[in-house]
Amino acid sequence: MAGPAARAAIDPVARADDTAGDDRRSAPVKDADMTRTGSDSGLGHAAAIPQTTGAAFAAYEAVRHRLPPAGRPGACIAAETLDDIAGHFDAFLLDAFGVLNIGETAIPGVADRIAGLRARGKRVMVVSNAAGLPQATLVAKYARLGYDFAPEDVISSRAALLAGMAGWPRLSWGIMANPEVGLADLEALDVTYLQDDPAAYAAVEGFLLVGSGVWTARRQQMLEAALIARPRPVLVGNPDIVAPCEAGFSIEPGFYAHRVAEILGVVPEFFGKPYGNIYDLAFRRLGPDVPPERIVMVGDSLHTDILGAQTAGIGSALIAGYGFFAGHDAQAAIAGSGIRPDYVLARP
Repeated sequence: MAGPAARAAIDPVARADDTAGDDRRSAPVKDADMTRTGSDSGLGHAAAIPQTTGAAFAAYEAVRHRLPPAGRPGACIAAETLDDIAGHFDAFLLDAFGVLNIGETAIPGVADRIAGLRARGKRVMVVSNAAGLPQATLVAKYARLGYDFAPEDVISSRAALLAGMAGWPRLSWGIMANPEVGLADLEALDVTYLQDDPAAYAAVEGFLLVGSGVWTARRQQMLEAALIARPRPVLVGNPDIVAPCEAGFSIEPGFYAHRVAEILGVVPEFFGKPYGNIYDLAFRRLGPDVPPERIVMVGDSLHTDILGAQTAGIGSALIAGYGFFAGHDAQAAIAGSGIRPDYVLARP
């Protein structure tokens, strides 16, 4: 069990009821120490909602006991862009936030580099924890940002969640999601939006945490009260604690799932990076002809993208100049976490 300061790093203190999440409102990132972790993070209760790189890093470190263990340590070879590692891999699995885009803004030059990889015969896919959006919406979003991905080459944790639920009995589920987004891909499920009626929390047989854009402190309190009154399954379609946006970080469903696990002892089931279930979908799409050592996961997060690549037994490349570590010392975080990528790229 994490120490008091580590728990504080994931304790959602009072926040406005028009909270951030998928609508990407948050405070600007500021400098913070990423060399100290766990109960020695020194971040304290005031940084409970991670709004800085250091606070977000500490929040991930505080829940390491729920994440897969770190695998083979990489050499952390420095390189400039994807072009510099193209000769070592045949398939590139790209995170979205921090690799393709920051919030609603495409990262300059990435679309051209993807086109160059494809011209060299490389497979390029998106592997993202963006469970809050339907598949068609994701594909349309990437197209709007200037990327050309076939629907089958976009693997989301929403799809991993659905695949994982295939063996579940039919239950009534309460869903953390934005009603304005809709339930495309989830039509076969019996779901009720978790909003401001406590009766809905009491009535359902389980909970799906997929999108936190309209989640509030009051709704979190109702979720916790419902689980105290009657423990039920909690399935998490987005394990991210935070995601980078234009002005800082948004708070994601993993943040609330770890809160439930920490204070109630509930054991959520996670779908998406760093867990292997999302990589299983990617491997099925790639087929048997691409060996694991010729596949690389590219992302901006040590605790999701790089740890996930190690879990899946494939190569890893950390983006240090955009997303999570933009303007910060990624090497200090690598040393503090012990999660060592094969490559560290300045930009995608």
